[in-house]
Amino acid sequence: MSQQGLCSRREADSYIERGWVFVDGNRITELGTKIYPTQEIKLGKPAQAQQLGRVTILLNKPIGYVSGQPEPGYQPAVVLIKPESHFRLDVPQHFSPMHLRGLAPAGRLDIDSSGLLVLTQDGIIAKQLIGAESGIEKEYLVRVQGTLSKQALSVLNHGLSLDGQVLKRAEVVWQNQDQLRFILREGRKRQIRRMCELVGLKVTGLKRVRIGKIKLGDLPVGSWRYLRPGEEF
Repeated sequence: MSQQGLCSRREADSYIERGWVFVDGNRITELGTKIYPTQEIKLGKPAQAQQLGRVTILLNKPIGYVSGQPEPGYQPAVVLIKPESHFRLDVPQHFSPMHLRGLAPAGRLDIDSSGLLVLTQDGIIAKQLIGAESGIEKEYLVRVQGTLSKQALSVLNHGLSLDGQVLKRAEVVWQNQDQLRFILREGRKRQIRRMCELVGLKVTGLKRVRIGKIKLGDLPVGSWRYLRPGEEF
């Protein structure tokens, strides 16, 4: 079910236990039931309704908030998801406290970084963004101090390793005199800062401006909006 993009593995277990999954028209209630790739899997109406009610939220995270688990002295970004910080130009979808239940970040954004952070109740979207096979681009504007030769810029694009593993090819170009634009297809811990350190640069500011097809746009710092119908990563 997860491989076919119907739901996450955790959701699949829940749906099966509740009798909300059908294979070739037959209700399945036993976890671990084996089926053939040619068989048809469908979700029952209760599972479909539950999925339709799940939300994905786009937040312009300020510096000073952590993405997920709170650290001593700091708050998680989810505390910013409240009615008064809802971007007023958003579609007329009303905030509900139910939208906070199970809401989790789909990817990290360091405490000293700002910009686009995705929080979702949808396991399919979470897998799309942070699953092992995810190759979705993430774009950043990175302000730096230091000098960078053409050769070092080439190495930033491809040729660095972190934690003993070669990094995937990136796209790194000068945006202006002291700012680089990074496009990555992976997300190692503090990856951009560590990449810059390896070529003698110090990062003084980092903002994520795009994830896949979704841009930060004019969303104000500290504000959030819903992923709109028809939008996709």
